[in-house]
Amino acid sequence: MTIEIKKNAEETIIEIVGRLDTLTAPALDKTINEDIGETKNLVLDVKGMEYISSAGLRILLATQKKMQKIGSMKLTNVCEEVMDVFEMTGFADILVIE
Repeated sequence: MTIEIKKNAEETIIEIVGRLDTLTAPALDKTINEDIGETKNLVLDVKGMEYISSAGLRILLATQKKMQKIGSMKLTNVCEEVMDVFEMTGFADILVIE
């Protein structure tokens, strides 16, 4: 998995490419906790994410809860396979997906 961060005055965009699983979820968690700073709006661009495991879902849920207290979080460019996982787990109803 690769992670790229882009910041502007209004939001932080984190692009995720590859598999978000047990091995890679800690890297995303670390990036989110260390690099988003005072961001009020977080965008996770997952156009290159091909797979998500329960460990990845756990990171997304924790991040969503954190961002609800200080701003907003949304996911963009979700592929069909990952969207199927969100729908089966109920995450499609919890997360803001565009």
